[in-house]
Amino acid sequence: DETRLSAPWPAATGSPLSVLFGLHGKTGVTSVTIHRGYIYSTGRDGVYRQLRLQDQQLEVLQKHRPCKGLQWIEELRFTSDGDLLVLGFHADNFVVWSSRTGENLHCIPCGGGHRSWSYYSSPLAEVFTFIKSGDVMLYHREAEPCEQQVLLASLHGREITCVRHLGAMEVPGHATLNVFVTGSEDTTACVLVLSENSQAAMPLARLSDHISSVRALAFAMGPGDEGFGDEGLSALLFSAGGRAQIECYQLLCTGDTVSKSAVACQVIHVASHRLDKHWEQKKNRHKLVKMDPETRYMSLSVVPGTTTKQLPTPWKFLAAACSDGSVRIFGLLEAARKLVLVAESFHHQRCVLKVEAFLLPLHPPSRRHLLCSAATDGSVAFWDITVALLTEPVFPALDTPLVTIMAHSCGVNSLHIRKTPEGQYLVASGSDDGSIHVCLLEVALGRGEAAAGTCLQVLERVSRPCAHAAHVTGIRVLRPDLLLSASVDQRLTLWNRLPGELVPLSSTFFHVPDLAELDCWEVVEAGGDLRYYCVLCGQGLEIHGCGAQNWWSQGRRQM
Repeated sequence: DETRLSAPWPAATGSPLSVLFGLHGKTGVTSVTIHRGYIYSTGRDGVYRQLRLQDQQLEVLQKHRPCKGLQWIEELRFTSDGDLLVLGFHADNFVVWSSRTGENLHCIPCGGGHRSWSYYSSPLAEVFTFIKSGDVMLYHREAEPCEQQVLLASLHGREITCVRHLGAMEVPGHATLNVFVTGSEDTTACVLVLSENSQAAMPLARLSDHISSVRALAFAMGPGDEGFGDEGLSALLFSAGGRAQIECYQLLCTGDTVSKSAVACQVIHVASHRLDKHWEQKKNRHKLVKMDPETRYMSLSVVPGTTTKQLPTPWKFLAAACSDGSVRIFGLLEAARKLVLVAESFHHQRCVLKVEAFLLPLHPPSRRHLLCSAATDGSVAFWDITVALLTEPVFPALDTPLVTIMAHSCGVNSLHIRKTPEGQYLVASGSDDGSIHVCLLEVALGRGEAAAGTCLQVLERVSRPCAHAAHVTGIRVLRPDLLLSASVDQRLTLWNRLPGELVPLSSTFFHVPDLAELDCWEVVEAGGDLRYYCVLCGQGLEIHGCGAQNWWSQGRRQM
């Protein structure tokens, strides 16, 4: 009416507080939802993003790709039982996908997108209506009792390739909760929690930014060296794998007595790096040999003690073993959310399988950052990477190794370094030929300049041929006199290191086929006893515990 038309419109509020251009590419945004203080956006690029409002500015926390083929996401629905339903189109079908179970709940032929539609669900029935060729079509299904019984929910769709134990948490009213991160051939990484009283792992978050398999994980702890801030367990997580891709996330795990898992996990995507994109940004690239975009990162190691004030801005550094025969050093500028290639070397001339960084903890002017790398020919090389780290990144080549040891007759599939109370370093490695090699190193500083003044001396070497009947894919130095090894032969063995030999103490079998990796941590019990735990991954996940002499508990397994 006249009164309504002539009513004054609200005054304009001015320009937007925050704008994110091209968040979902050229195809645009299809929906925006607010849930529990977070903003969720969907688009026709096949992903949905989680955002938050920080200081009146929109900040993208992470993106999720629900499943392959779902290239058109229309809407998100949050259910009362905690599930997140993704509604979209796959080819000419309307799809309802459950993020909790990781499967399609409905797949209805409708001719595809670009049409009016509506979907409604309740505990009694589900209705989907749409327009096709000028006709209104209705799909109706009444609720039916589910005959499928999930005995044990899966963690990944394919084998688990890597695992890391982030830490333990104490939540009131619950037993100790251990937080892990796993990577898989299904291109995802999963943050999960396992209670000491439970028999199953519960996923907290899934990271789906990788376009190929996730083969390696590494993390730098958050506030302080222990990773425990006032808010909980925090860490900076790096994941890497196929297609020369590295992703970096910030994790914050806090106690949540309301949720079923008793832990809430906040994930913020920090930075990413692809070798092919790095090559395209280089000047005079026509004069260079193009980097292989199919390069795989086989192993990662965060260089300790590199948040240094010797550079204008604080950097964190990451070493990577690469399938194209190179050892690469990356630098993370967290404030700018940039991950850049700092240095590299093709010394090995063959696939590099493992890297392990360690620190010579001297006074800052004399501090040395060292790196150990191992390749498919059985060689183990030791590098001084101090100069490459403390120079403003200009992409220098790494110097030649300080020393190279032929530890095995073929590929080195496991590597671990531990400092002894005397200030020396024990380097343990396991090979494809089933052998274990341990060497004792002493690091000395000469009178020369920085890198030239670093000297490595091999004090002792011990080799144990045929320690296992198959590839040794996991090894850890628990103490200077105690080692743990795991193999594809599904045996977990404790070794006593004596002068000139390794003596087996005890052995147990585990149930995970095709073992890919293990990780270990220590726990001080109430009586002061020190006990060791290890997590193994492959075609499943399993945890074992042991004392100083033998196994004292059988592990838990989760596929």
